[in-house]
Amino acid sequence: MAEKILYVNEVLGRLSCRMAYSRPMTSPSGTHDKPSAGDPLPPKCSVIEVHVGELKQLFNAIDPSPFRDKDLDPKAEEFIVGWAKELPRDATLALVVDLDREAGLPDEAAVLRDAIHEFFSQRAQAYGRRLRELFRVGRTSLVIGLVALASAIALGDFLAALMKGSRIGEIVRESLTIGGWVSMWRPLEIFLYDWWPIRSEARLSERLAAMPVRIRYANTTGPDAWREDWPAVSPRGERASSGAQPRGLDQAS
Repeated sequence: MAEKILYVNEVLGRLSCRMAYSRPMTSPSGTHDKPSAGDPLPPKCSVIEVHVGELKQLFNAIDPSPFRDKDLDPKAEEFIVGWAKELPRDATLALVVDLDREAGLPDEAAVLRDAIHEFFSQRAQAYGRRLRELFRVGRTSLVIGLVALASAIALGDFLAALMKGSRIGEIVRESLTIGGWVSMWRPLEIFLYDWWPIRSEARLSERLAAMPVRIRYANTTGPDAWREDWPAVSPRGERASSGAQPRGLDQAS
């Protein structure tokens, strides 16, 4: 009897999870919003909203890469990143794409999510490489600066001792000492100021690479408008045929 109760509870739990995943998005007031598909949005998340007529507008038109590896359009990237920067650093991010057409391929929301995650993952890795290169330059600059500072101080002391009692000797020593400290400017700038903005961009990209993505549809175009939009090919490489049926509007991929 106890095993049957556990089994029933497990089935009910799975059904509730599926209902929560596939239910239509609701507005803050609790009323039903436009039909949608994609990842479920976490509670109390900070939503970044993008409005486009077609999904392909989000991506760089001249990028010949497969759709999963395409770069975002520079304006779309700037908009999403700029919005994310205005939100608290500990906020849970989510992206909602308002699309001016009905649902198309059954997996288009998943494809869009994977493409966006891949782009920001690559962006985070690029900033990571940039940060490592900056620290490499900083270490090299620090060694050069320390050698230059030590040499300048030693040379200044030598000349001052050589011209002992001379006003010129003191001026030369002070000038060399100042020049030695100036040579330390670049490594100090790197280790004190230059690294943390890059690290901040890398962390933001990591957050954007993990955010849920959801598409919100508006039935303002013809029923076959999705066939002209990106992606025209499913991740399995099968081109959408004329008999392909679009998914239910309220079903998440």
